[in-house]
Amino acid sequence: MSFISVGIDHEHAPLDLLERATVVELEWGRVLAALLANKNINEAVFVSTCLRTEVYATIELFHGAVDEIVATLAVATGVSSDELQPHLTIHFDRGVPNHLFQVAAGLKSVVPGEHEVLGQLRRALERADEEHAVGPNLAELFRRSLSTGRRVRSETAIARGSTSFAQATVHMAENELGDSLIGARAVIVGAGQLASGVLRSLRDSKFALGEIIIVNRTLERAEELASGVDDSRVSVTALENIGAAVQGARLIVTAIEATDTVLREHHFEEKTTEVLIMDLAMPRVVDVSVDDLPGVERRDISHLGVIVNKTLADRHTLVDEALGIVEQEVEKFHHDMRSRGAAAIVMELRDHLEMLREKEVERRLADLSDLSEEQRERVVSLTRSLVAKIAHAPTLALKDASGTDRGQRLSEATRNLFDL
Repeated sequence: MSFISVGIDHEHAPLDLLERATVVELEWGRVLAALLANKNINEAVFVSTCLRTEVYATIELFHGAVDEIVATLAVATGVSSDELQPHLTIHFDRGVPNHLFQVAAGLKSVVPGEHEVLGQLRRALERADEEHAVGPNLAELFRRSLSTGRRVRSETAIARGSTSFAQATVHMAENELGDSLIGARAVIVGAGQLASGVLRSLRDSKFALGEIIIVNRTLERAEELASGVDDSRVSVTALENIGAAVQGARLIVTAIEATDTVLREHHFEEKTTEVLIMDLAMPRVVDVSVDDLPGVERRDISHLGVIVNKTLADRHTLVDEALGIVEQEVEKFHHDMRSRGAAAIVMELRDHLEMLREKEVERRLADLSDLSEEQRERVVSLTRSLVAKIAHAPTLALKDASGTDRGQRLSEATRNLFDL
């Protein structure tokens, strides 16, 4: 059994490709089923966010598994294998926890240390579990990645300042709009985790907004989000009313999962003020044609680089500290996995020897027929003692070497010698 991860991310693929390769959560179950239908894939977790679309799996054969994963991604996303290939990042065995733990720590994010990625990874694991696609090995890898992410944020200052898309987005809006936000209308399209973060950041903005409207398909979800902040400036409306909501808005932030655009040129024909649109959705849900309208400025995830550069300027030491924690946790994960393997093989060896002992005693019972019950029990006790002594030395060697390369070699040798 080996770990592998295959996918594309914002560090190695252009935004338009990431956009086309994003798979909405409703389709994750179908992707997981398709992955497990391949002969080389044993377990799988599928992650698809605005920054990455990746498959994590336990596999049999490396090259066969890579081909199967890429083919599955091509079908799921509608992006051909030939187009995906040049932008793929592939990690194998030890490289997988190192990569995933860095992702969970926010070290692979546009905004270093951002916390939203933890929720995304947790949901990916939960969905894989719901679809019975994940087993003990991959589940443990993801649980340890989440633990590592929490540790990095608690033991370093990597998460200070703008630590999420939501905060970075509002920070950018404040920088661009300044005092014009005071008393103005802001519109948030969506009511999920990202929209929640945007709402809280806008509520606490140093430029006091006059009105915040949440627009969402499901009105109940928008109302639940609004009630959570308990602010009289916040109101909700259904997605079909988005045209009326954006009229007079100074700021619009889209944070909704949709397969089609929700804002187009005609929505701004009667606008009464200049407007800044921050499109955080992936795929993007604001038609790029609005860029040609006077008084309309559109930004998307690619523009967050401005905030990132400022954030990174004083965080190189913090990134190094976070990487140190990741390295520690990766080492501990590998040690624990090897130790768990040693414990398992010790148990298999003892069970195997005990089975041989029982079969041999049973086969020779006729030869012991002239012995008394007490004498036969002594013979059985003697055989148990002999088996324990035979197993003692290999048991000690396997346990002492657990978590090392030598332990791995001893485990393989034990399996071969005793046909386990």
